[in-house]
Amino acid sequence: MKTTVRQILKEKGSSIVSVSPDESILNALKLMEEKNVGAVLVMEGDKVKGIFSERDHARKGILKGVKAEEPVSKVMTTPVYYVGPDQTMAECSALMTDKRIRHLPVVESGKVIGVISIGDVVKSIISDQEVLIRGLENYIMGSGYNL
Repeated sequence: MKTTVRQILKEKGSSIVSVSPDESILNALKLMEEKNVGAVLVMEGDKVKGIFSERDHARKGILKGVKAEEPVSKVMTTPVYYVGPDQTMAECSALMTDKRIRHLPVVESGKVIGVISIGDVVKSIISDQEVLIRGLENYIMGSGYNL
């Protein structure tokens, strides 16, 4: 069985943590700490303008002298890559690896319905592999389990 993004969102929930492009870096970081997330969507209304992550703060903010009072729009990541709810974890993993990103907004019918992280993808892939291994072990041992 190949896990889809929809299944991940069903399990983890589809809450979206976001800030506006003019929100300060400091306030975005405080929100991320409060919600225990590594990134927030940067949105104007229903439109995603970018993603702001701890990595953006470190590499584009601190190292380049951007002050924490400045807007997240100065350091956010663009362009934003998306996935649909029916995409598999393998497809998400390939996109994340290719684009060197760690968070993907999930869009259905033009609306953001959630966000998945590299942690969600890795956890799901490992779980799928464990199920496959157990099935193969049972098959080899003759229990008649079919994959």
